[in-house]
Amino acid sequence: MNALISVSDKTGILEFAQALHPLGVRLISTGGTARLLADAGLPVTEVAELTGFPEMLDGRVKTLHPKVHGGLLARRDLPEHMAALAAHGIETIDLLVVNLYPFEATVARPDCTLADAIENIDIGGPAMVRSAAKNWRDVAVLTDASQYPRVLEELKAGGIRLATRFELAVAAFNRISNYDAAISDYLSSIEFDEAAEVPRRHEFPGQSNGRFVKLQDLRYGENPHQSAAFYRDLHPAPGSLVTARQLQGKELSYNNIADADAAWECVKSFGTTANAPAACVIVKHANPCGVAVGVDALDAYRKAFQTDPTSAFGGIIAFNRPVDAAAAQAVSQQFVEVLMAPAYSPEALEVFKAKANVRVLEIPLDGIDPAGATPWARGLNAHDVKRVGSGLLIQSADNHELQRSDLKVVTRRVPTEQELDDLLFAWKVAKFVKSNAIVFCKGGMTMGVGAGQMSRLDSARIASIKAQAAGLSLQGTAVASDAFFPFRDGLDVVVDAGASCIIQPGGSIRDAEVIAAADERGVAMVFTGVRHFRH
Repeated sequence: MNALISVSDKTGILEFAQALHPLGVRLISTGGTARLLADAGLPVTEVAELTGFPEMLDGRVKTLHPKVHGGLLARRDLPEHMAALAAHGIETIDLLVVNLYPFEATVARPDCTLADAIENIDIGGPAMVRSAAKNWRDVAVLTDASQYPRVLEELKAGGIRLATRFELAVAAFNRISNYDAAISDYLSSIEFDEAAEVPRRHEFPGQSNGRFVKLQDLRYGENPHQSAAFYRDLHPAPGSLVTARQLQGKELSYNNIADADAAWECVKSFGTTANAPAACVIVKHANPCGVAVGVDALDAYRKAFQTDPTSAFGGIIAFNRPVDAAAAQAVSQQFVEVLMAPAYSPEALEVFKAKANVRVLEIPLDGIDPAGATPWARGLNAHDVKRVGSGLLIQSADNHELQRSDLKVVTRRVPTEQELDDLLFAWKVAKFVKSNAIVFCKGGMTMGVGAGQMSRLDSARIASIKAQAAGLSLQGTAVASDAFFPFRDGLDVVVDAGASCIIQPGGSIRDAEVIAAADERGVAMVFTGVRHFRH
């Protein structure tokens, strides 16, 4: 058995080769990999010795040779193929171990030059991988160190299974696809300037090559007559929904996942570290119907549930803190579809065992860096994508985080410190409510949520009606509007309901009229300069 090994990432390769040698596998290798194996005392045949042709052009040409590709592509079940190999003195290659030049890591560096990128475009590696994967029945192709243990185990047991060979071939073609897509993304995003050492890159490349990995097929889509599947990004952000581990409950549905994402992203906005306030978010049909912070998970849940107990029925609940037995007991008293948290106490999980259908998801937040330089490091998506007909709308994700210092007081009355806290809380919630959004808050909890109406006035009225139905007083509440008030009538509705302060983007041609109305009504109002449309 002949194995050709040529790897850029040498993680685990020496140990793998050392395990292959006692199995009677002949080792063939290139460049630095060959030196590594030889220095460890392993007998290794250089590719140049195999082909009778030296590596050239600084290593650009070393495996592009018939003695390599003939050995990979020849079908062992076709006598004419084997006769051709014999006629030309070509040996079969039965195992290929290749990983590619680190193109993705190279172009991720902010100081990457075009020359650096080009030199890290692998040619020989992908060519060999394609050849081996095409001939998967006769050649096993390994493209990642995580595959080494399984292949070794099967070799020691007598041989690599056909199903394993096919699985390895699929992984190989996926790797080549991802590699080529990364090259396309990079090259079509740069602005060519011969004088610029580091080229300017556009945020949106000339060709978008999305890469996603299927996590599971779903029973159906948004409706039972639609089929669906759940995919994740090739490299998902830490602490995102796709990293969840389901601890119990029925299989997740399409709508469960959509609503769970809305709840999880909202609850994360209140902090993901141990010293962040405990937060609870309850979502129904992609909109928060109750959000609160508290001294612990139980306190936050009770306040969030109080906002709209009717809508909370059959909702999705998310916590940014571990769930203990007390919180679990409270949650188990209502009908809940999905529950999410970074962790659960053993006692909490015992409570939920009595509710076998509840989907309990654990999503660790450990990998998130709140001070990270990139959205990915902060556990956030960099872009949002929406399908439209035969096209895509792609935009940078709405990751704007409003600071107290960003607020501009535009009324004669200045908000109190407590009102500022309530305004910032309301604004944080409004970001996750479908437009038009009106959110009443007070004391770290939502008091009324109006979502998704064609008229901002109707959203304000609905929020007020919901608060009344829940028996909550809106007197002295803070109100957030995701976009500006185009007329004073919207402001009058929320003040009539009891609001004492308002946060909104500003920017209307009638801002002066709305500010004058606020002064007339004796309420405080601040502008953010940023809106949060969510369609």
